Amino acid sequence: MLKIGCHLSCAKGFLAMGKEAVKIGANTFQFFTRNPRGGKAKDLDQQDIAAYLALAEEHGFFPALAHAPYTLNACAAEERIREFARQTMQDDLRRLEYLPGSMYNFHPGSHVKQGPEKGIELIAAQLNELLQPTQSTTVLLETMAGKGSEVGRNFEELRAILDRVELSDKMGVCLDTCHVSDSGYDLVHRLDEVLDTFDQVIGLSRLRAVHLNDSMNPVGSHKDRHQKLGEGTIGLDALRCIINHPSLRSLPFYLETPNDLEGYAREIALMKSLYRDQQNCSE
Repeated sequence: MLKIGCHLSCAKGFLAMGKEAVKIGANTFQFFTRNPRGGKAKDLDQQDIAAYLALAEEHGFFPALAHAPYTLNACAAEERIREFARQTMQDDLRRLEYLPGSMYNFHPGSHVKQGPEKGIELIAAQLNELLQPTQSTTVLLETMAGKGSEVGRNFEELRAILDRVELSDKMGVCLDTCHVSDSGYDLVHRLDEVLDTFDQVIGLSRLRAVHLNDSMNPVGSHKDRHQKLGEGTIGLDALRCIINHPSLRSLPFYLETPNDLEGYAREIALMKSLYRDQQNCSE
């Protein structure tokens, strides 16, 4: 079974997101923990969470993926921005314990002229401060496109963060297909080679989720502009190979394409139809 969902708005609560997921044929979904530009999260509604968990069990949902706000920057040059990141992540992880077994994805951040080494040091320090041995949530570093001073522009930078995290069993990686392509990894012609490199540098056991997106820009562009599936430079053939690859096909896939719910429903149906295709993509 293909584990696939999309990004849904949490404004109406978890039960509403669960019902939307069912409506569009998804069996998981991603949501922002709060406004993607930052701010205070909504108060938890215990009844809403309980109703969602019952719905998720009824429909066989796979764990949801929570996404931190884009403004979370654990390696910012300014202390006040790093403190916002610390408080936000701490609050998010506390709240996610009400959704046992969830995953929490965040962009590593931008070092802002401090250099990637300093950025890596600051990110790992925050994770070491906040991760708890008893938490059920797995925290994911997202692969980045490499624009500006982003940390996570290649697999080596993510590995450097992971190497510094003490509770490494609480950590994983989310591979974004648009970001990875834009950062210079050729998913269209060298998918096996890219995954072999990921395995050698990070380890495929660390890969816990995939953001399934096409890209508006060519490989190595460092632009980070998502496109609808099959309408970008990655293309439908490569995306079919990605969801069917032996190293990836059991992972959950989350769409972040520029779509409304109807568009997501079409893409989910399309990916489900392609998931049955077991053709050898390396040929």
